[in-house]
Amino acid sequence: MQKFARLCCMAPLFLLLGLLPFALAGHDYGQALSKSILFFEAQRSGYLPSTQRVNWRGHSGLNDGKANGVDLVGGYYDAGDNVKFGLPMAFTVTMMSWSIVEYGRQMAASGELSHAMDAVKWGTDYLIKAHPQPFVLYGEVGDGNTDHYCWQRPEDMTTSRQAYKIDPSNPGSDLAGETAAAMAAASIVFRRSNPSYSNELLAHAHQLFEFADKYRGKYDSSITVAQKYYRSVSGYADELLWAAAWLYKATNNQYYLSYLGNNGGSLGGTSWAMTEFGWDVKYAGVQTLVAKFLMGGKAGNYASVFGEYQQKAEFFMCSCLGKGGRNVQKTPGGLIFRQRWNNLQFVTSASFLLSVYSDYLTSAGKTLNCQSGRVAPSELLSFAKSQVDYILGDNPRATSYMVGYGSNYPQQVHHRASSIVSVKVNPSFVTCRGGYATWYSRKASDPNLLTGAVVGGPDAYDNFADERDNYEQTEPATYNNAPLLGLLARLHGGHSGYNQLLPVVLPMPKAQPKPAPETKTAPAQVPSSAPISIEQKMTTSWTDKGKTYYRYSTTVTNKSPKTLEGINLSISKLYGPLWGLTKSGDSYGFPAWINSLPAGKSLQFVYIHSASQADVSVSSYNLD
Repeated sequence: MQKFARLCCMAPLFLLLGLLPFALAGHDYGQALSKSILFFEAQRSGYLPSTQRVNWRGHSGLNDGKANGVDLVGGYYDAGDNVKFGLPMAFTVTMMSWSIVEYGRQMAASGELSHAMDAVKWGTDYLIKAHPQPFVLYGEVGDGNTDHYCWQRPEDMTTSRQAYKIDPSNPGSDLAGETAAAMAAASIVFRRSNPSYSNELLAHAHQLFEFADKYRGKYDSSITVAQKYYRSVSGYADELLWAAAWLYKATNNQYYLSYLGNNGGSLGGTSWAMTEFGWDVKYAGVQTLVAKFLMGGKAGNYASVFGEYQQKAEFFMCSCLGKGGRNVQKTPGGLIFRQRWNNLQFVTSASFLLSVYSDYLTSAGKTLNCQSGRVAPSELLSFAKSQVDYILGDNPRATSYMVGYGSNYPQQVHHRASSIVSVKVNPSFVTCRGGYATWYSRKASDPNLLTGAVVGGPDAYDNFADERDNYEQTEPATYNNAPLLGLLARLHGGHSGYNQLLPVVLPMPKAQPKPAPETKTAPAQVPSSAPISIEQKMTTSWTDKGKTYYRYSTTVTNKSPKTLEGINLSISKLYGPLWGLTKSGDSYGFPAWINSLPAGKSLQFVYIHSASQADVSVSSYNLD
C-alpha cells in the first residue's frame, strides 16, 4: 500500500564494476515462477477454495459489501494490509493476463498455466461483482486510515469494511478504464477454455469503457479515502487509451482502433514520453501495445499515428537501457531505481515491457532505434534478465527479494497475515492494538512463510534493512508480482521460436491434482564431519573489452546442531569486489545485517573477478 515515505539513513555501498550483460543462467526461473504465483493465494480475500495451497490462511472479509446491499466478497488484498483497492487490483489482473497472453505456452510447459489462470479468475470474479450496473463500479472496500490503526490477521478484522463506488455523479475514468482493460485482457485468457466466461468479461469491459469515456473524472476525487494510498497522479487519459488498446486486442473492433488513432494526441499517447510504467501511469504500456499492432500490420489507416506511439515506446526502452536522451536512474548494482518506497514495482513492470518488446522486434525482424544508435532486440531481453536476476539474488547483498527463493531472503515482511501466527495454529482472537504490541514489534522471523512475495526492495545504494516496520522496503504487493509471471515464464521457456505477432492461441490448461501441504525444503546435507561447509559455484560470466569476468556465489552452511557465532573466513586469490561479508583486517566475518547463523542455516556471499574461484576457508568460529 502506498504511504508517505519515511527517511532511511544507510551507508552507501560501492560497486566497482558497472552493469554488464549476463551470459549464463544462474537461477531456477521455473521454481521462481511457481512461487510467484503462489503468493496470490496468500492475498486472497473471501471464502477460500478446497484447492487453496497456502494453508495458513483462512476465510476473511465474508461480509464485504453487505452494508451497501451488494456482494463484494472475494478479490485480493493489495499488499500487507487488509484493504481491497480497486485500481491496483485491476492493474494486477491486467498484468497477470498480459503475462499469460504473451507467455502462456511457456507457463503450460512448466505446469503453471492453470494456477496462473486461477489467479486471474480470482480477481475477475470479484471485479464482476464490483460492477453490478453498467455505470456503477465499487472501487474500494475498507479504508487505509482505520486499517493502519490495526495490526490484525484478515481472519480477525474489526476495521471498517465500508464500500466506496463511482457512478455518473461521482465518476472515475481511471478506475473504470483500468477495470475495463483487466476484463478485456482476461477475456483473451479464457477465450478457449471458458468461452462463456470470456464473453461475460467482454460485456463488462465494453460497459466499463463507455462509463469511463462518457463520464470523465478522476476516481480519487470521488473515492477520496484512496487519495493517501493510491492517488491517481497521472489522471485518467492514459487509462482510456489503455482500455481501448486492450479492447481492440480482444475484439478487433474497429471502433477501438479508431479511438486510439483519433485520440492519441489529445489523450497523450503520442505526446508523453515516459520512463516509468505501473499501476498509476500506463502510457508506456499503451505505447508498447500499439507498437505491436503496427508491427503486426493491424494499424489500418492510422499507421502514421501508431508510428508516433511506437517512437514513445522506444523512448521508454532506450531510457531503461541507458541509451536514450533521458535515462532512468540505476543503483550501483545496476537495478532500475525510481523511488525509495516499493521500488521493485517499477522494476518488474519495466522489465516485462522490455521483454515483450524484445520479442515483438525479433518477430518483426527489426531493431531498436536509440539515440546512441541501433540496438539488437536481444539486448532488451538481456537487460530485463539482469533485473530479474538482481531480484533473485544477483546483487551486492546477495539477497533474494522474493520470499522463499534462495537461502537469503527477507524474514520480517511487513505483512499482517504472515507476521501473525496462523488462525489454524492459534485461533485466539488478535485485537487491533494487541497485534502491534505482540506481533508487529516482534524482532523475529514471520511465523508464516509468504512464499513468492516480492518485497519493496533495496534503496538507491543497494542497501536493505530486513525489519517489519521498514514498510518502504519489506512490504510486498500484488502488482510487484503480476508482471513477473510473464518474465519468469519467458526466461524459463528459453528461445522456442514462437512469433509474438501471430494471433494468440493459448493451450488448454491441464487439470491439477490437489497438492500436498506446502513444506519448506531443508538444505541439502553435505557428507562431512566438519560443522561448517563451504560450497562455491560460478553463476555467470561475461566479456568486457576483451576480458572475461566471472561471478561466483559461495554458500556457508552451519551443519552443527548449535548456533554459529563469531565466524572468521580467510579468502585468498581474490582479485575483485566482494559483497555479503564484512572485512576486518585480513579476514571476513558476518555481514552487518546478521550476527549469528542458526543450526542448519546458510548465508551467501558473492564476488566478481577475472580468474578462477578464490580460496575460501574457515579461520575460526564459535558454536553456542
